[in-house]
Amino acid sequence: MNIIVQFMKRNYKILLVVLTLSVALLGFSLFPTKKASDPEKDKMLIELLTFVIEKGHYNPAKIDDTFSKGVYKDYLNALDPSKRFFLQSDIDEFSKYEMQIDDQILNKELTFFDLTYARLMKRMDESKDYYKIALEKPFDYKKNETINTEYEKLPYAKNVQELKERWRLQVKLSALSSLVEKQKLEEDLLKDKNKTLEERLQDYRTSMGDKITPELEKKFIADVEKKKNQAPKTYEQLEKETRESTLNSLNDNFNFIKDLDREDWFSVYVNAISSRFDPHTSYFGPSEKEKFDVSMSGKLEGIGARLQKKNDFTEITELISGGPAWRGKQLESGDVVLKVAQGDAEPVDVVGMRLDDVVKKIKGPKGTEVRLTVKKTDGTIKVITIIRDEVEIEETYVKSSVVEKDGFKYGIIYLPKFYIDFEDQNSRDAGKDVALEVERLKAAGVQGIVMDVRDNGGGSLKTVVDIAGLFISQGPIVQIKSAAGKKEVLYDRDAKVQWDGPLVVMINEFSASASEILAAAIQDYKRGVVIGSKQSYGKGTVQNVIDLNQFVRGSTYGDLGALKTTTQKFYRINGGSTQLEGVKSDIAIPDRYAYLKMGERDIENAMPWDKIDAAEYKIWDKQNNFDLTIEKSRQRMSNNSQLNLIDDNAKWLDERNKENIYSLNIDKFKAEQKALDEKNKKYKPISDYKNAFDFKSLPYEVEQINNDPILKEKRERWHESLSKDIYIEEAIHILNDLQSENGKGLTTKVKKDKLVKS
Repeated sequence: MNIIVQFMKRNYKILLVVLTLSVALLGFSLFPTKKASDPEKDKMLIELLTFVIEKGHYNPAKIDDTFSKGVYKDYLNALDPSKRFFLQSDIDEFSKYEMQIDDQILNKELTFFDLTYARLMKRMDESKDYYKIALEKPFDYKKNETINTEYEKLPYAKNVQELKERWRLQVKLSALSSLVEKQKLEEDLLKDKNKTLEERLQDYRTSMGDKITPELEKKFIADVEKKKNQAPKTYEQLEKETRESTLNSLNDNFNFIKDLDREDWFSVYVNAISSRFDPHTSYFGPSEKEKFDVSMSGKLEGIGARLQKKNDFTEITELISGGPAWRGKQLESGDVVLKVAQGDAEPVDVVGMRLDDVVKKIKGPKGTEVRLTVKKTDGTIKVITIIRDEVEIEETYVKSSVVEKDGFKYGIIYLPKFYIDFEDQNSRDAGKDVALEVERLKAAGVQGIVMDVRDNGGGSLKTVVDIAGLFISQGPIVQIKSAAGKKEVLYDRDAKVQWDGPLVVMINEFSASASEILAAAIQDYKRGVVIGSKQSYGKGTVQNVIDLNQFVRGSTYGDLGALKTTTQKFYRINGGSTQLEGVKSDIAIPDRYAYLKMGERDIENAMPWDKIDAAEYKIWDKQNNFDLTIEKSRQRMSNNSQLNLIDDNAKWLDERNKENIYSLNIDKFKAEQKALDEKNKKYKPISDYKNAFDFKSLPYEVEQINNDPILKEKRERWHESLSKDIYIEEAIHILNDLQSENGKGLTTKVKKDKLVKS
């Protein structure tokens, strides 16, 4: 969980300051629970939202015709992202309101919403017949036809016949992908027919490599036993099965939709309004606010993955360290979930399903099995089996490891988030925990430290200041500007420097908010070398979560929910904002997602970058070989074939991401999948890579590991991932350059070792 809250007194009693990515990244939907609709409550809600946003937002957009056009576009896209419900005639009718929504908001009118809601219900009801008719008879997979899945650029259907054809192509694609998958399984069954169980298991282990787990082996053996005497299925049987499973999936999807009421869809409209102020301003219905509060505990269940909605698709945005998906090593950030199956049951198509319902299907009791059909970033389709488990909060805490190179010892500190609990003074605090790890690493005799905040989406501002303060004498860490224009500078006022040796900070494109503040401060002081992706995420804003119920005394409307709105902006101590631009690495290292649009800068109505006056600060002057170290790293990387391969893979993924035309001819479809598989072989060395380092736990943790097999497995897996991490490898090389080129050499090493031993 990336959200940490801090209580601050402002005009609205108590506000929750959230320093993180948007809630969408955590996999929350914005639908409240099913309740009776009340138009008067809806009007009250719109009035409250506009009042609170206009009074509290950092830079509220003017509610005018331009605003109206933005709401119109976002709202219709939210209702029908794949353009499979509305006709062009509907859009023509809706379009007269495109420039009137601003007036309706200010006058608390619901005409546009009522019209679109009623029409959507009608079109959805009609569309059930379209897919049912399409799935009644076998598809002709020899016919040469294609489907374009770039829905955003597709026009709306001109008539019902064209809409039916759009549905036919969509369900045919779903059935075809299932058919090819089933045929491959049947082919594998025939190939393995004469092999012993041990031979099959060995083949499976070889194909899976380091991704194998005891759970997957157990599942594989059970599948082999189940299919031992099973006769191969014919093409006709498989084709019929795929149509039946596709029909069942769509029926399930529409059953979920049927459970939604007017209030559910009104939340979509409200969020289309809220998000036009900026991407991180959004409305929480009563049940979503409850989920938000529960999420603060950090206890996650299920497979340990965070999801977000992208048009009609559900995408994996993050794997929780220590969770079952993370342990399985098959699911990755960027994977798109197409289908979900419970154990041996038929998979359910989740394309077009609302995020909350996809999450419900993936979640489940500990020990149960879920199978995800996912589209990888390279375009291949994979079925991934995961045994659900509880994702322990311990893995959200800081941890460290030690490694040696050329006789020197270095420490790696991994911080997944900037956590703190302001209500519980006895709870863990990232600032204190990092300080403790630094002391432990010093006691172990390290000569350099890597601070790893990759994939860290943010957290408490207080802990950022505390952690940055461990590495400087004293001075400003971050500047904050409020909606009223007031500037505040947050300082580290402790003159003590807990670590004054070589320092590297690692970031990637998912390092956001508080992580960017830390990296920016270290970079501005020239205290350490920032390495990683070309730039970090670029979220330089602060959100407050405001309980809307406090504004209505004696309300008879029930719970009105809450609003998350942007109230402040971060600025580096050099005056530049981290908004949009993020933090640019001193040493940019190629990564697989370098060319994909995944940052704040890629969001249409993100707040702009700007700058204010710099704070007064003194550059760190104890690292006299900073520029030389950066140059040596760049030279080293330019000759690194593995990094060149990663960059080539990133460019290919970007090209694949732009390809949205799929053949519905089975031979061509198979050929496309085979070509993707062949292309993937070129990039297999990326996942097979292993550096030359041996990572170990600190002495105190070794004692804990001896008594805790689960912790032992977690640390072994972390150390294994570090040993395959080319970015950590380069960070260690940089520390070595900072150490050896700084005039310290072996003398310093021996001297420090003696100090430790004494």
